[in-house]
Amino acid sequence: MSEENPVNISINSESAPVEEEKKESSTASAPDSSETSNTVAKLDTELEQERQVFTQLFSTRKPKDGWAGLSSGLKSVAKGTAAGMASLVAQPVVGAQQHGFGGFLTGLATGVATAVALPVTGLGVGVYQVGRGLVNSAEAITSSNQGMIWDEEKREWYFYKLDEEAEQVEELIKEQAKKKGEIPGSSSDGPERKVKDRAYYDLLEVSTNATQGEIKKAYYMKARKCHPDKNPNDPTAANRFQELGHAYQVLSNEQTRAAYDRDGLNDQNDQKLQMADIDPYVFFAVMFGSDAVTPYIGELWIANKADTVLKDSKMAHDLAQAGTDGPNSAAGGPNTTEADMAQLQQREERIKQLLEEDQFVQRKRQIVCAKNFRKRIQPFVDNYQSSGDQDEEGFASEFTLMVQAEAAEICQTPFGHVFCKTIGKALQLEATEFLGFETALFGNWDAHSAAWEKRSVSIQNNLRVVGAGISAVRAGSKAMKTVEEFQQQQKKEEMQNTTRAAQTGLDQTQQAKETMEQLEDTLPAILELAWAINVRDITRTLKEVCFKLFHDSSVEPDVRQKRAIAIQIMGREFLSIGNISESTKGMTSPEQEEGISKEEIKLRAEIAAMTTLAKAQGQEISEKDAEYMIKQQRMMKQQQQQAQQQAQAQQQQQPPRPKGGEPEVMHA
Repeated sequence: MSEENPVNISINSESAPVEEEKKESSTASAPDSSETSNTVAKLDTELEQERQVFTQLFSTRKPKDGWAGLSSGLKSVAKGTAAGMASLVAQPVVGAQQHGFGGFLTGLATGVATAVALPVTGLGVGVYQVGRGLVNSAEAITSSNQGMIWDEEKREWYFYKLDEEAEQVEELIKEQAKKKGEIPGSSSDGPERKVKDRAYYDLLEVSTNATQGEIKKAYYMKARKCHPDKNPNDPTAANRFQELGHAYQVLSNEQTRAAYDRDGLNDQNDQKLQMADIDPYVFFAVMFGSDAVTPYIGELWIANKADTVLKDSKMAHDLAQAGTDGPNSAAGGPNTTEADMAQLQQREERIKQLLEEDQFVQRKRQIVCAKNFRKRIQPFVDNYQSSGDQDEEGFASEFTLMVQAEAAEICQTPFGHVFCKTIGKALQLEATEFLGFETALFGNWDAHSAAWEKRSVSIQNNLRVVGAGISAVRAGSKAMKTVEEFQQQQKKEEMQNTTRAAQTGLDQTQQAKETMEQLEDTLPAILELAWAINVRDITRTLKEVCFKLFHDSSVEPDVRQKRAIAIQIMGREFLSIGNISESTKGMTSPEQEEGISKEEIKLRAEIAAMTTLAKAQGQEISEKDAEYMIKQQRMMKQQQQQAQQQAQAQQQQQPPRPKGGEPEVMHA
């Protein structure tokens, strides 16, 4: 045992330097490996950046056919040439600013090399894209003849089916509801969710995990019981009914319900929830009278945007308030920059989310309108197919009469002629173009004429939006300038001697009246802008709606042509009835209609606001009810004006009173 210990010690002592050398070598190689990984990561990042720049500069996506390949190739050549020329100019300037004359020479050399390389690369990519397009032309012809359409995002041909897309949208709606915790048709059984405040749930006598259907059912049951008309002797019935309507409005909207569950009910949050009661769809439906054409055009884009802006403004206020109330929100705080960056990132994510929601809402709108059109024209399609040649004209005449009656009814609304003209023009052009290319290989004269007219209408609509926008901005700037002058004058008068308080009050009242008149003068310009936006929106929406109807591969090509014929008849009659109604009223634009003055616009806006608030409180008001209120209010104002005119006339007709006391009495 005594001899083994020295041996072990010697072995350990000899092996110690070896282990130390291994540790040194491993520690020496560790920086090398880390440096290598950093270098590789840096190269990967640079390659990814260059790949993104190349993708943005040159189009390498799969072209649809030869024409698409030629277009893509020409774009690549043009972009490469433009980028090369820009680099030739920019590189020497940047080099001279950073390193003087030597940098200028280096930048010049780099710019010349880039000016040669980029156009050559663009030419190569262009030739490649043209070749791909020529190769894909055969597939394009075959697929098009089979009724397939081209997917711009996936870059492939596929058979479109309207019902399948509708089912996909429904599935997306259910998925979104599941993500937000609002599963349609789910039961409220089970333990209740924990919420900040359950006062509204108790008011409706529902569970905190109640479904939308259960909340709606509970509201209608309680609303019938506490309605003021059924409780005339109860002075608190009106307040209870309003509270009930406000509770339902909050809980029936998923955004406001989530905010209420999270934050509860307080003064600040209650103001936000009351703002959420404002429904832009109701306001614009009453303002423009679009309920009659909603099945064909859906909810107006301007109403959807107003709703989106309203939600986004509340979100921006919440973000700003959160940044202000945070512990590091003071100026000069240690994390101020990071907080700003986080807020900006959250803002960008929210904007991206809003854009995606806007696209989804528009897609759903187009599908709903397409299904409504399909239902409307289905009797014509069925009878037109099964009747034979001898009765086709009869069915077409019967369908034409029904469409004329429908268009005439729409024109009874204040802006019905504008809707009829816009809808009719879009439907007629889309159907004419489709039928022309279906009946002839390269399309007939009507098809090409309709295609050119569509482009012309699109340009006119865009120019009209720009012109109306400029006019609205000018009118708004003029009105705001008047308001600012009034505010400045008011501040000056407040700083002067208070002995002129009475006179100042009269002056301020007169100035306030003039300011309101200036603001009211902007209403026609704002209405013209709104209608320019509506016309462009309706035209674009109906273009996609017709595309879905005419390319629905779930039916035979003959059925699609019958659909196009029916849509062409609807477009022709809507346009004709709209023109007749316009000539009867003697106007060429919405704001020139008799009675549609700034006073009429103001009146409609007031009734639209009243209707919106009434519906927010749970009251059911139809478009006919709103139009009736507008007529009654118009009659009241006309009677007031007539009474004022009669009073002024009587004052002018009365003889002047004699001076010096009592009037003279004439005796017989």
